[in-house]
Amino acid sequence: MFTAKDLQQIKKKGIAPETVEKQIDHFKKGFPFINLVAPATKKKGLHCYSETEAAGLAAYFDEHFADYELLKFVPASGAASRMFKALFEFMETWQGTPEDKEKFEADKSFNSPYNFFVNIRKFAFYKKLKKTLEDAGYSLDSLVEKKDFKTILEYFLTGKGMGYAQLPKGLLLFHDYEDEPRLAVEEHLVEGAHYATDKKGVTRLHLTVSPDHLQKFENAVATKKGKYEKKYEVTFDISFSQQKPSTDTVAVDMNNEPFRDDDGTILFRPGGHGALIENLNDLNGEIVFIKNIDNVVPDRLKGETYLYKKVIGGLLMKLQEKNFEYLEMLEDGNVSKEERQEIREFAEKELNIFFPAAYDGYDDMEQVDFLYNKMNRPMRVCGMVKNEGEPGGGPFWVTDENDNLSLQIVESSQINFDDPKQKEIVSRSTHFNPVDLVCGVRDFKGEQFDLKEYVDPETGFISIKSKNGKALKAQELPGLWNGAMADWITVFVETPLITFNPVKTINDLLRPQHQ
Repeated sequence: MFTAKDLQQIKKKGIAPETVEKQIDHFKKGFPFINLVAPATKKKGLHCYSETEAAGLAAYFDEHFADYELLKFVPASGAASRMFKALFEFMETWQGTPEDKEKFEADKSFNSPYNFFVNIRKFAFYKKLKKTLEDAGYSLDSLVEKKDFKTILEYFLTGKGMGYAQLPKGLLLFHDYEDEPRLAVEEHLVEGAHYATDKKGVTRLHLTVSPDHLQKFENAVATKKGKYEKKYEVTFDISFSQQKPSTDTVAVDMNNEPFRDDDGTILFRPGGHGALIENLNDLNGEIVFIKNIDNVVPDRLKGETYLYKKVIGGLLMKLQEKNFEYLEMLEDGNVSKEERQEIREFAEKELNIFFPAAYDGYDDMEQVDFLYNKMNRPMRVCGMVKNEGEPGGGPFWVTDENDNLSLQIVESSQINFDDPKQKEIVSRSTHFNPVDLVCGVRDFKGEQFDLKEYVDPETGFISIKSKNGKALKAQELPGLWNGAMADWITVFVETPLITFNPVKTINDLLRPQHQ
């Protein structure tokens, strides 16, 4: 299938030819749909805590966090360009004709250009945009009044001015404060200072960024971190990484042959956020909080965010502590029948570990081995918010090809909606995943797990794209909190809706939670 030149290209990326062949095989066969058994709901795979219970778990975190190496992991490579889709289309077509003005006034929906311009003073970037236009000899207010929207957008979105559409989300001004507006990445510094600081006062943050934006991120963090170090009396240890070229995936044409650029080379594309399991695996963390770059709120709303970070963190610490005790007993091997029963109840009830019917027929050592292998895995506690119609992955009980039952975060692309049973299970789902995770990535001996061993390679997905006017198929690796963590011990906790405030469009910054 591959020429000598192809093999050289593949080797240069650090990918094994067999990996590329497997990817092409996935294009031919497709990925199987996931088999949903039931939604994870209250008392059936989802913990819902009272205020008193939540406060107790948060207090446990406060009492024990000093014993751990904490890290906040922020996927931050996403470009902001999709946030501005409606404004770009508007800029391309706006001529200021009476018809244009009539159309502009007619659509006052939340994500409309009308809503953007009427509320332009409410955005955290307003003063910067105003200054950018003044430097070019324009008045923002008079441009709005004259409905010269094209000029405003050119200086806002393109390299002619602020170049916002070319920036990653992390480097956009999200929230306004009395002293100055804050970038999204600054809000993560503030958050990290409150729940990812160790006993030495060091706050560790790791951001995954694209190579194009690394320098800008480094500059922004270097400029801003001193202010927050002084304010919160911490020292920031901030590191960056990029998706590895070895995690890129091959693109194919509609006949499942490698898609080739005009120069004959094979087209490879980034493998999606699932590639970041490699980045996470390279870090020397112990307890790792994961949160997306755009899911932040201003200080006035952060209290509940901090509380529930500590709730899921405290629960992870408690579960892990008990789990490690049992693993030490199991490693010793001399475990009585009563002790094995006690361990089984903990594994089933607290860690959601599935026990096959055959387990009861195992001899003593087979039971010990089963318990040890099932409990000696990375652990994650995931916040889940009530489903109010937002898109996103949800918590479900699923079975694999061997009928093993487990809890998973499932994306809609993994579900066969043509199957009435699967569709009905989805309709009973009550919660979805806001990407609010805390992970335990070391074993009971303090050694790092190799996270790549716990990925389900059958959970990637395929999409149709195009390049140079030609259709192609692209493949994404199993998602970071989906298939990439499929074989982790998984616990779900209900968290309040205020912990989920993503910014998918620029007008989302007009929502009360971002003002």
